[in-house]
Formats: sequence, C-alpha cells, structure tokens
Amino acid sequence: MTSLPQNPSAKKLGLVIDLDTCVGCHACAVNCKEWNAGGHMAPLTDLEPYGAEPEGVWFNRVHAYEAGDGAAGRTVHFPRSCLHCEEPACVTVCPTGASYKRAADGIVLVNEDLCIGCKLCSWACPYGAREFDEDVGVMKKCTLCVDRIYNETLPEAERVPACVSTCPVSARHFGDLGDPESDVSKLVASRGGYDLAPDMGYRPTNKYLPPRARPTPAPVPAAAAGEQPTGLLRWVDRLLSL
Repeated sequence: MTSLPQNPSAKKLGLVIDLDTCVGCHACAVNCKEWNAGGHMAPLTDLEPYGAEPEGVWFNRVHAYEAGDGAAGRTVHFPRSCLHCEEPACVTVCPTGASYKRAADGIVLVNEDLCIGCKLCSWACPYGAREFDEDVGVMKKCTLCVDRIYNETLPEAERVPACVSTCPVSARHFGDLGDPESDVSKLVASRGGYDLAPDMGYRPTNKYLPPRARPTPAPVPAAAAGEQPTGLLRWVDRLLSL
C-alpha cells in the first residue's frame, strides 16, 4: 500500500466552490474536458458519445438538487471533482504507488505507468472522484491542471485550472488553502466554507461555500377589478390568453 508524504509542505492548492453563485451551466466540466483531452492525463476517452449508452472520462461533473419547500425552495447546483484530501483513501489503498499525493503542493495525482487498473482507488474514494478509462485501462482524475498552473509561458492570470478560468459567474476560486492569508482562505473564513462529509475524516482540501439564505418573496398583489395588469402581470396574462 502507498504511504503519504512524511514531510509535506504547508502549501495546499485547491478549489473553493460557491454554491450560492453556481448556475449549473456545466462550462467547468466542458472546459475541463477540452483542456485535459491534450493535457497531463490525456487522452480522455469518449466511447459512443452519440449512441444509446455513451461512456467516457470526465473530471468535473455538476449535479442539481432541489432544496427547501414552496417559496423558500431553490435549485442548488453542486459541482463535484477530486477534493485533493489531506488523508486520501485513494492513495493509501493503491497497491502499486500509482496514486500519490505531492508533498510540495498537496495535489493528488496518478502515475499511469504504475497503474494496473484494479479500481481499488475508485472503490475507496467516498466522493466518486475517480474515473476508469476503459480505452487505456488506467484510472484518471482531476489534476488541478498541473500543466496550466505551473506553466510560465502563460500569462499569470491564466495559471489557474481550466474550470476556474471558464466559469462565467466566478463561482470557482483557486489558491493556496494552506495559507490563512490567501484570498481563498479568507473567502472560506468569511463565508463559512466547509468540508464535504467531514465526519469521514479525509480532510478534503477543496471547500464549498454554502448558499445564502433567500428572503421570502412578497406576494404579488392581484390587479383590482377592471384594472389592466402591468409589467410581469401583463406578460403572464398574455401567456394565459394564448
């Protein structure tokens, strides 16, 4: 079995995802797929993409849930990818050392040359963040775009994961969560950011910012008898008359 780094750096690169802002557009998933199709973990297989049973490798997935009831309810979009845990079960169960956690920055990666495709890491990961590439027979996962974030040929502003660079509403943030003075750490502190399923003890580096409370909407007053509806009411009235 694989052991974790004995003297890890204090640096912990990771993502902060704002569940209040995410609109579920899937741009993060699509740009992740595009970048990594030629990046560190390339290729990302797609089998029968337009068939009845498509199969492929995705590092980012976005789920949607209905939270609350009635007027207080809302749809919460929940992006999911590797959380780069401080105590990653995927690393400790790997029999070949293919899955490993970097001491320098805390990123969890897979060495494809050592991976035998046994899938133990996928069974051990409680977050469902591992992907088996059937075409090449190895496990793959989010790398935080190591080939972008350390690429000095790119402008500094572009040295962020592909999912962060493409988010149209800035719901995704990247930085050093091991530094309490970093922008991402301050964001987590100010918004009450939290770990996903902390009771399992894997200490994920990535954090989620909770949805903000929504005020209860005021009831829309009914139009007085004989009064012509205006604004939104007029629009609804036209729809009902079609």
